[in-house]
Amino acid sequence: MAKDSSFDVVSTVDLQEVDNAYQQTARELTQRYDLKQSGAKIDFDKQAKTITITAPADFVVRQVEDVLGGRLVKRGIDLKAVVWGKPQAASGGNVRVTGSIVMGIDKDTARKIAKDVRDLKLKCKVQVEDDKLRVQSASKDTLQQVIAALRERDYGIPLQYVNYR
Repeated sequence: MAKDSSFDVVSTVDLQEVDNAYQQTARELTQRYDLKQSGAKIDFDKQAKTITITAPADFVVRQVEDVLGGRLVKRGIDLKAVVWGKPQAASGGNVRVTGSIVMGIDKDTARKIAKDVRDLKLKCKVQVEDDKLRVQSASKDTLQQVIAALRERDYGIPLQYVNYR
């Protein structure tokens, strides 16, 4: 009997790359002409996996988000990995926006992905394991079809396909 092939569907973000993008954005805030004297600040908490932007106006917050987004994309991080909250009033008439970094697949999304894989009607098994999914099949071609089908859909989080064997 042939051994089943498998792969894992995960949603992870390299926090070191996020930190590097944060450092570049913070440096650009001090050097870029239109942001230099604006009073905008950006903070990254690696433990809590949050990015906080504080600025005097909502417009400036959006500019800093765009700069950070450009840095994240250059470092290979999907923009869906950061979920931005609503702007909040901060002290001194400033505006604060907090973005949290998505790590892992939540249970509802995992169930939805598993259902979509089963709806493909291919000969494969899907198991939800904590914050990842394992897809198994005797045929590697079937696994390739599953990966292609999942790439076409949008689940609101970045997905990676690892441990393909």
